[in-house]
Amino acid sequence: MKLCVAVLLLYMFQLIHGQPDYQGFISIDCGIPVNSTYQDSITNIVYVSDYGFITTGENRNISSDYMDPSLAKSYSNLRFFPHGPRNCYTLRSLVMGNKYLVRASFYYGNYDGLGKPPVFDLYLGTNYWHEVNYSDAGAFNWMDILLVAPTDYLQVCLVNKGTGNPFISGLELRPLNTTLYPEVNASQLLVLVNSNRFHTGPTENSIIRYPSDPQDRIWTTYNAIPNCTKISATSPMHNNLRDVYNVPSSVMQNAATVNSSRIDFSWNPSDPSANINSKYFFIFYFAELQHVPSKAVRQFDIIVNNKTWNGRPYTPTFLFANYFSGVVQGMENYSVSLVSTKNATLPPILNAMEMYLVKLVTPVATDPGDARAMMATQDNFGVVKNWMGDPCTPKAFVWRGLNCSYPPASPSEIMGLNLSSFGLVGAISTNFRDLKALQYLDFSHNNLSGPIPNFLGQLSSLMFLDLSSNDLSGPIPYGLLQRSQNGSLSLRVGGNANLCGNGTACRPVRKKINGKLLAAIVVPIVIAFALFVILFLLRQAFKGKAKQKATGHQDGSALLGSREFSYKELKHITNNFSQEIGKGGFGPVFLGCLENGNPVAVKVRSESSSQGGKEFLAEAQHLTRIHHKNLVSLIGYCKDRNHLALVYEYMPEGSLQDHLRATSTSKPLTWKQRLQIALDAAQGLEYLHIACKPALIHRDVKSRNILLTTDLGAKIADFGLTKAFSDSKTHITTEPAGTFGYLDPDYMMHIITSARRATYTASAWSSWSSSQAVPRSYRLATS
Repeated sequence: MKLCVAVLLLYMFQLIHGQPDYQGFISIDCGIPVNSTYQDSITNIVYVSDYGFITTGENRNISSDYMDPSLAKSYSNLRFFPHGPRNCYTLRSLVMGNKYLVRASFYYGNYDGLGKPPVFDLYLGTNYWHEVNYSDAGAFNWMDILLVAPTDYLQVCLVNKGTGNPFISGLELRPLNTTLYPEVNASQLLVLVNSNRFHTGPTENSIIRYPSDPQDRIWTTYNAIPNCTKISATSPMHNNLRDVYNVPSSVMQNAATVNSSRIDFSWNPSDPSANINSKYFFIFYFAELQHVPSKAVRQFDIIVNNKTWNGRPYTPTFLFANYFSGVVQGMENYSVSLVSTKNATLPPILNAMEMYLVKLVTPVATDPGDARAMMATQDNFGVVKNWMGDPCTPKAFVWRGLNCSYPPASPSEIMGLNLSSFGLVGAISTNFRDLKALQYLDFSHNNLSGPIPNFLGQLSSLMFLDLSSNDLSGPIPYGLLQRSQNGSLSLRVGGNANLCGNGTACRPVRKKINGKLLAAIVVPIVIAFALFVILFLLRQAFKGKAKQKATGHQDGSALLGSREFSYKELKHITNNFSQEIGKGGFGPVFLGCLENGNPVAVKVRSESSSQGGKEFLAEAQHLTRIHHKNLVSLIGYCKDRNHLALVYEYMPEGSLQDHLRATSTSKPLTWKQRLQIALDAAQGLEYLHIACKPALIHRDVKSRNILLTTDLGAKIADFGLTKAFSDSKTHITTEPAGTFGYLDPDYMMHIITSARRATYTASAWSSWSSSQAVPRSYRLATS
């Protein structure tokens, strides 16, 4: 008992979540409440709500005036679509290449009180299926289509033509054996016209379907043969070994005959899409149901529009199903005659028939890989908008944010994808790797998190990638950095606070602790402690009496421990100096990328610079002999004829000044971060004043010269104005140098630099860091 319950629960779970049942059936009652299910009392088929198959539309019950107990339960309600030109159901978990029957059913039932059924179009993917047009509010009908699945999913779309809101009562999918209906293939569909699948049973309006027909084809009674007599048999039928339609015995056990020598009937397709170029496929089924006396003969010809289909007179076999099928050209009216031959003593009979419109599959749609990737993306991110049906075709219904190519005889490909401000949350889906032709990808201004996937750098067609203003973290993949540097990809990653720019691992980001009380206690302590530490370290530097060794001044022709670059090499690693990231008195600073993929900053002396070779050599010489975690490291230099440049490590978070001024690419600093920056800078100054032999005074310590790493660690930069002094001297007389607003006013009076002067400049930017008050710049009046 427990096992049975478990199996039933699993079965229901599959149905509710949009999966076929154990038979491969998908049975949807459109318009019932979410997650509702029920078992049909006649067929025992379990029907589910359309939740999980579509995200648009509204549920309604039909008018009580049109409720009919004899109708199937699914006709008592419907889903209608007041918004959007196209709304699509998606049927998943199919087997690509297998054959299926898809059925859509409709019963208006005056659900909207207007008394006027709408007219709209029905599509299977990009293939036009049929027009839904019923003038009678009480008319119900269904439409079948037989197809080979081109992918592992199918989409049934209702298209608004401006003549009322489309609606649907039910949607069903049934798998077909691959040997059935050989006329159905990857390039051709069969559309059942006006529910024309008939049996000739004795009961008026009787319906035969599952379980009598394992394929769940719906067979209705044909009552259009005038003056006919119904005959039947109870013995089981035998099918021809070549039977490719597998008509059930319950259909073939009934037949219609007449008291004359011929059966005549006609049929008008009344299909607005049909024309003289259309083709129809007819199947007529025959089986003898009576014991024919030895001297009696039942023999007749099958004539369609005055053309005989059988090569020789046909005699049906007792309890043995047989058929005749053929394709006829489009006409306004079709006449069918079963005419007894001269030798016949018994009239002709007819057991069943099917009439289909032949349609060619539309070859031009979105590339299957691209379509599958976008479907998966829709599922991952829950995008609604107009993301239904085929992503690119028809052009009128292309998904929002997509830019597609439309070659004359090939599938469309997705060239551009603009998902900016789409409200995307979570990690970047790996499904995008299947978009092989993608050239433009914009993820900006969303809430994407996690690392940047490596496959983005492997999209060979991609030329533009915008990941800015998200919450991405970790290193930027080497492939993206390399392509960004060689100019094959325009990359934007700003506004991701936890993203590393040098391809190395980042420190894990700790969770923020919120609380007004905690902030009120911690902030004053942090400020006081930061100022105390800075002043203490600088005072110790001033009083330091460590013994120093004299160091000879190099001529700068060769800087030991540093790589010498040629000007040609600099042009290569900076992509011809294409991306300027800063500018100072020495000249512009460009972003570059070394052979190993590590980003670097290249400071190039401009021709208009007031700082020449003297300052260039000063900075280079100082950087070659100082090595500290809080000082920017020199990687190499260029002294190629008139070209002077320094190559040093790239600081991806810019300067302290950028963060204090809260530029568009930076985020405000927390008090904890400001304290850490102050400590880092103080340790850098301590190293310069105490550990270096001889000691160094920077002379231009300001917020713009304090650069930040990816984890907001501080490093002092720009050593062009640095001076060396011995331990025996407490000050140096020199020319004025530095930035007004940060300089000790007394320094401008006496032109004497010392560690105490450095204390003043450090206090200036520390004050700005804690108070946001920008240092004032008052210049001395000249006499």
